[in-house]
Amino acid sequence: MGIRKKTTNKNPPVMSHEFVIQNHADIVSCVAMVFLLGLMFEITSKFAVCFITIQHNVTITTNEGPEQTTINHFQHGIKDLATIFFYMLVAIIMHAIIQEYVLDKINKKKHFSKTKHSKFNESGQLSAFYLFSFSWGASILVSENFLSNPVTLWEDYPHILMPFQMKFFYICQLGYWLHALPELYFQKTKKEDIPRQLVYILLYLVHIAGAYILNLNRLGLVLLVLHYFVELLFHVSRLIYFSNENRQMGFTMWAVLFVLGRLLTLSLSVLTVGFGLANAENQGFDWAAGNFNILFVRITVLAAVCFTQAFMMLKFIKFQLRRWREHAEAQSLKKKQVINKGKSKKDKANGVNGVHAHDSPRSRKEKSS
Repeated sequence: MGIRKKTTNKNPPVMSHEFVIQNHADIVSCVAMVFLLGLMFEITSKFAVCFITIQHNVTITTNEGPEQTTINHFQHGIKDLATIFFYMLVAIIMHAIIQEYVLDKINKKKHFSKTKHSKFNESGQLSAFYLFSFSWGASILVSENFLSNPVTLWEDYPHILMPFQMKFFYICQLGYWLHALPELYFQKTKKEDIPRQLVYILLYLVHIAGAYILNLNRLGLVLLVLHYFVELLFHVSRLIYFSNENRQMGFTMWAVLFVLGRLLTLSLSVLTVGFGLANAENQGFDWAAGNFNILFVRITVLAAVCFTQAFMMLKFIKFQLRRWREHAEAQSLKKKQVINKGKSKKDKANGVNGVHAHDSPRSRKEKSS
C-alpha cells in the first residue's frame, strides 16, 4: 500500500530530486511489491525467494528417543546480500510510516525549532528501532541461554550454525543500517550533519558485518543488546527533554550506564576473544569451515573494539563538558538577572528616599499642615 504524502500547490517535475524525495516511500514500496508478486509465478518464484526468505539453511537430524527430529539451522553466504537488500527496502518503508504518521504529527503540535525538529526526528526513529531490536535480541539471548552460561560465547567455535531468529536478526540489522545511507538523501540532511551520521552508520555496519562473517555472532548479539539498551535510554531521555526541558534525570542515568556499558563491552570482548578463543583447541584459519581463530584476527577484533569504545568515550566526554558549560552559563545568566532585579529595586527605593531627603523644611511644614 502506498504512503500518502502532503499535497502541495506546486508539483515537482517527474523524476526530479524533489519528486524522488517526496515520493521515495511509494517508489520503494513498488519495488518491494515486485519481489512479492514474483512469488506468485513459478518462473520467477525461485528468484524472488532469494530476496524474501532466509537462505543457506542446514537441516540436522537428531535421534532423541524413539523418533527422529529435524532441526533447521542457517549459515551465512553470498545469497544473504539479496535478502539484506530486500529488508533494506522494508526499513525505508517503515521509516517513512513512522515519520509520516507519528513524528510529523507530534512536530505540528509542539512547533519545534529547526534544530530541535531534526534532533526530535532522529531520536524518534532511533528510539523505535532500538526498542524493537533490544526486545528481539534479549528474547534470543534468553531462549538460547547465552546469559545463563557465558562460556557458550566462545565454546565450540566456530559458530557457523545459527537458529532462524538469530540469522534473521542479523539480516534485519544490516538492512536497517544500510537503509540509513539513502535516508541521508531522502531526509535532506544538512551538510554539516552528514559526516557525523556517516561515521556512526559505518561503525555499525563494520562491527555487525564483522561479527556475522567471522562467526562471532553470539558475542555480537550480546554486545548489540547491551549497546542498544544504553542508546535507547539516551534517545528516550532526549524526547522527554524536548517535551519538558526541566526533565533531565534520564541523561544522568544514561551517563552512568554509558560508562558501565563501555567497561562491560571491553570486558566481554577481552574475555571471549583474548582468553576464550586464545585458549581454544580449534586454532587455525579455515575459510571453508568458518574458522578464523588466529592471532592476527583476534588482535584485529580487539583493536577494533577498543578503538570504537575509546572513540565513543571521547565523544561522551565532549558531550558532558558541553552540557556542563551550557548549564553553568544558564545559571550565571539567572544570577545576573536576579542581581539586576535587586539593583533596580534598590535604585527605585533610593530614588524615592532621595526625593524625600531633599524636601525643604518649608515644604515639609506645608505637607504636614
